[in-house]
Amino acid sequence: MSDMQHDLRELYQEMIFDHNRHPRNFHKMEHASHQAEGYNPLCGDQLTVYLHVAEGRVTDASFVGEGCAISTASASLMTEAIKGQPLEQVESLFADFHAMLTEAHPEHRDFGKLEVLSGVREFPARVKCATLAWHTMDNALHGVHDTAKTE
Repeated sequence: MSDMQHDLRELYQEMIFDHNRHPRNFHKMEHASHQAEGYNPLCGDQLTVYLHVAEGRVTDASFVGEGCAISTASASLMTEAIKGQPLEQVESLFADFHAMLTEAHPEHRDFGKLEVLSGVREFPARVKCATLAWHTMDNALHGVHDTAKTE
């Protein structure tokens, strides 16, 4: 591993730790228009994602729950990334994020801060931790009332 790759990996790990220690948008949203539950039995991660959708846009997003550092950091980063976005872009980001972790990195997409989670791909069991909040958010958007599970 080159020095640059090592430095980048350390930077990514630090950002994940920061989002785990100080998760953004970590609160129950009182007037959510959409919400869903998520559970990862492998790790014990569980969360609730809250969304407020108006005029075809996610105007607010939050979550509560507990889980491993990757799960919490992913939920925190996700809420930051989708706030204010049109639903089509949220759906597209979900698909591309999932592809980044399970298939090939979509070349056309700039993931911004979400890129810090790309290294999770090297640990297949942890991919479920990183995608739990995203599947839960997708369930919330589509009114799916079953708990999102990553098994």
